Amino acid sequence: MSSMPNVSPSGPPMAASPLTVAVLEIDEYISGLGWDQPARLFALVDTARLRVQEPGLAAQLGLDDDGSKAAALTPIEQEELPAGTALDEFLATIAWPDAVVGCAMTVERLMLPPSAEASVPEGLDDAQLTKWVAGHPDRQEVRMTVAVLRDGARESAVRLREKDSPNEVLTGAGLVPGLAEALAATFES
Repeated sequence: MSSMPNVSPSGPPMAASPLTVAVLEIDEYISGLGWDQPARLFALVDTARLRVQEPGLAAQLGLDDDGSKAAALTPIEQEELPAGTALDEFLATIAWPDAVVGCAMTVERLMLPPSAEASVPEGLDDAQLTKWVAGHPDRQEVRMTVAVLRDGARESAVRLREKDSPNEVLTGAGLVPGLAEALAATFES
């Protein structure tokens, strides 16, 4: 008798943690908006607690049913980042209310494959480097979704523009360490 693989036909593996489910849900939501999106920030709230403490908001988010289908964590999109603000400066201004158990952010970046990194000219500032990468024939556009919880758990999903399908999304706790650090810092008082 062959064993069934532990994967639902659509969506994440059954055994995925609530944080992984939330990251993939956000990735899927953003992918529906298309590429060339601004960075977006999400609060992650405990769905069950939200239902009890904020029934109006839960209803607005479509979470007022019995919760059988609702995920353990509910992402709530925050207002857009102010244009022209550096990500780290923006994140430094955030203070989350207690009800928020985690946060997530999606950003698009241009990346070079490791094979191209050796050819990067030295002595470029950030703006020059960004411009150089943007003009490189091997550049790849990626969308990174990174989530952290107050308790230190982390997860991230990375989607390449040229492999833009849910089956090609890479997930892992350590894929985007810098952004994960910055997000985790928003919970340090």
